[in-house]
Amino acid sequence: MTDATRSVNGRPLRPGDPRHMGRYELIGRLGEGGMGTVYLAVTPEGRRVAVKIIKMELADDPQFRQRFRSEVERAQAVPPFCTAEVLDADPHHQQPYLVVEYVDGPSLATVVAEQGPLSSSNLHGLAIGVATALTAIHGAGVIHRDLKPSNVLLALGSPKVIDFGIARAIEQTTQHTRAGQMVGTVTYMAPERFDEGSARNLTPAADIFAWGAVIAYAGTGRSPFAADMPHMVAARILTMPPDLGGFTGPLRDLVEQSLAKNPADRPTARELLDRLLDTGPQRAGDATSVLNQQPALREAVADAQAADDRHAVANPASVTTRFHSPARVEKSGPRPQVAPTVGAGAPKPRRGLGRTASVVLAFTAVVAVSLLAGIASGHIPINRDNAGQEVTGAASLPPVSPSTTATTPEGDSVVADPLTVEKNWRVVQDNVNQASCSFDDALVVTKESSGPYRCRGPRRAFGDFTVTVTTRILTGDGCSAVWLRFGKFSTASDWEAGHLLAVCADGYRLLTHGLDNGSDLTELTTFPYAEPPAHGDPITVGITAAGEELTFTRDGEQIGTWQDSPFTEGRIVLGVLNTSDQFPIEVSFNDIDIRV
Repeated sequence: MTDATRSVNGRPLRPGDPRHMGRYELIGRLGEGGMGTVYLAVTPEGRRVAVKIIKMELADDPQFRQRFRSEVERAQAVPPFCTAEVLDADPHHQQPYLVVEYVDGPSLATVVAEQGPLSSSNLHGLAIGVATALTAIHGAGVIHRDLKPSNVLLALGSPKVIDFGIARAIEQTTQHTRAGQMVGTVTYMAPERFDEGSARNLTPAADIFAWGAVIAYAGTGRSPFAADMPHMVAARILTMPPDLGGFTGPLRDLVEQSLAKNPADRPTARELLDRLLDTGPQRAGDATSVLNQQPALREAVADAQAADDRHAVANPASVTTRFHSPARVEKSGPRPQVAPTVGAGAPKPRRGLGRTASVVLAFTAVVAVSLLAGIASGHIPINRDNAGQEVTGAASLPPVSPSTTATTPEGDSVVADPLTVEKNWRVVQDNVNQASCSFDDALVVTKESSGPYRCRGPRRAFGDFTVTVTTRILTGDGCSAVWLRFGKFSTASDWEAGHLLAVCADGYRLLTHGLDNGSDLTELTTFPYAEPPAHGDPITVGITAAGEELTFTRDGEQIGTWQDSPFTEGRIVLGVLNTSDQFPIEVSFNDIDIRV
């Protein structure tokens, strides 16, 4: 998404623009780039979203479609901690499209251009927010690849990092990229991205370099490697130290370390985040004050730390700590608890150049010459985005991409949510369907009409999994509902389908939902309780899907199984099923845990 003009309705639609895409009504233009056009749209429920529609020349490429689907699935796994959430996508549509959370706020590029560098406290809040986003992105096994000021939106509550999800899909589609062509913005590219061999095995350290360049820009109003021409910017990135003149305070050390030529000398996103919580300016703009003034940011920081801790426990071999990282934010606490560590008054960690860095500097001089020749000959094309920034290749729509697939050991939790506040599941007030999803120390689902209703939750699809969730039937004769393997059943269908497990007062009912026409419900079997619970008592529901076999438990005890499931993969969705004529029906959910 570009930031040329952001307003309530974006820019007006053009005569040739589509008016609908899937279930979304397009109401304005937000930006246009090398990969397609970004539209402001509304859902049938009235929520504003950003819909990114891919160009037909890419849509006609089967290789691109396959990679687009893969990259979108990875992006959907990124938790919404200071990021714009990926909500939906259709890689099978005539023109593939991606739907993301609409963030109503100016970009960092616009704010700095119009108002100059940020104040000390605002800069520190920005640094924390972007580091939080990178912690979430990298924790999901994704690399942004195009972090820059126009991709950081200063929304109410906390900064939001946008535009991740499909860069790698085009980078690895050979029909649309040539040898030596890159996707990204030169000004914020790490040195290793200019080496073709290294670029193929990019690591999250490239995003850390971009973080340093973005924060330097926000603090000084200029790029630390500014030059008149893109090839001169690239040469400075490869061979010269950053220009941080005028950048003062504790943030300078972190920015300087993040801009190290050698990727191994840069901190990780989590290390950045923890150190930022301990190195705020020694006045009202320190980390404590920043987080106290921005409770949404404090919540995001705590969630990102918790998610990263779970990943570290499950994948100890993937954790590489180069700095102490003790600072932790508690959601309900007034200030972060900080143990003695590297702080504002501590000596800055230093490293000698050593053999590795010497080799890097030697190779960068050679690459710089090659880069100059490549740009001059046209083999590395330079375009400009809508904000006038230099970009290479096809970088104008959202990039992000994983360097490797995030692997999770069997049985490891991939979604763990107490469901006490809005996080993975969303608040919804749906007047059309007379239903709502809200939070009151639980996810509370209310329906004042008959039929099913699904709350908005994670879009990640699962094949084999185990899920447990605690539910209560609070009012009426309805049933709590858990959809599993719920998604598009075939490329020929325009609707979603899957299993629905109805948790009712007298037992479980297993149904298919949407198998024939998108709305049909067909009961397959029932699993009666040996001892029905009292009204309002908690029921811990367990579901294991392994191939074609489904196993169901109640409070840890097996209650039944089902064979020959026609569904192989899809989302896990929470909601309600009302088959009675009593209204309203109200159920609640707590403590969902999804394991693969």
